[in-house]
Amino acid sequence: MAAPTRPTLDPAAREVLERVPGRRPFRRGRVSGVWRPRNVLVLVVSLVVLVLAVALNVGRGEFPIGIPDVLATLVGGGDPSQRFIILELRLPRSLTGLLVGGALAVSGAIMQSIARNPLASPDIIGITWGASAAAVTLIVLGGAGLVGALAAVGLPIAALVGGLVAAIVIYGLAWRKGIQGFRLVLVGIGINTMLVAVVNWLLIVAQVYEAARATVWINGSLNARGWEHVVPVGIALLILVPAALVLSFVMGALQYGDDTARGLGVRVDRSRSLLLLVAVVLAGVATASAGPIAFVALVSPQIAQRLVGSSRPPIGASLVIGAALTVIADLVARTAFGGVELPVGVVTAVLGAPYLLYLLVTQGREARA
Repeated sequence: MAAPTRPTLDPAAREVLERVPGRRPFRRGRVSGVWRPRNVLVLVVSLVVLVLAVALNVGRGEFPIGIPDVLATLVGGGDPSQRFIILELRLPRSLTGLLVGGALAVSGAIMQSIARNPLASPDIIGITWGASAAAVTLIVLGGAGLVGALAAVGLPIAALVGGLVAAIVIYGLAWRKGIQGFRLVLVGIGINTMLVAVVNWLLIVAQVYEAARATVWINGSLNARGWEHVVPVGIALLILVPAALVLSFVMGALQYGDDTARGLGVRVDRSRSLLLLVAVVLAGVATASAGPIAFVALVSPQIAQRLVGSSRPPIGASLVIGAALTVIADLVARTAFGGVELPVGVVTAVLGAPYLLYLLVTQGREARA
């Protein structure tokens, strides 16, 4: 029996691809793909914006520190007072915002890809509010005893479990011999509304201290965040973002429908469930660290998709843009209102709500057409 031959790109197909602006096919051994310089440019520019945003966020405050001093401190220089302010107070907060924003953006990119709907983000279809409901329940029931290590461990676990339960319920109710993106969004919005009502009821029946603590948390806050909040989100990103990148072919295939994906050899139901699990864990861990920061998961993948010019939200660009948006929103929340510091989720909500209205209008027009 003759040995199987490695598939090669047809010369005519290669010629067509080479004529497409901004795209070049390549092959390295068993790996092949299309080189898109625009993707790299967007990623590099986004990284530069992110670094500048972090440097500004770390330097601004009641004790202002210039960007050169911030950078010098980060590489081991700076005087003791600057090192304490930057490394112990401000940098953990900025890194938490960076990682949380990146995790939410990747979660949104995955959900929008598998549902084929730009409205399918964890904060719209109930995933983050499932995590919030579980965490607020723990805050209200735990009372004054929920402090220290118990809060550091209990809240993330509760939020993660709440997000997973919400995802299972939404997926089960939306399943009709498969998943349609529009049905998933409608079911998710209904579950989201119910969970918001549950959280509001918990705030009404809670004691004043617990209600105030939960209110700050559910608005999405980076206040008093330390290194213990950085580590869980960082570990989740290190594990799950590579998994999402490996599964990016599956997301691309699902864009064309289940039948086409099956024809390409994708195990649709199992792959979609695995991708949904990755997205839910990322959203749950992010929500546990900073609360439900609104609209980052919705807006960031769409910005990345439009900048890159791709058919679906790109994982890498979405991550960096989501991180930059969250850090910039935190900078605005801390410094733009005099001595008043707002939760970062309030700023992202103000910025993201108009875009949500735009999406609702455009989706309605497309449905009528």
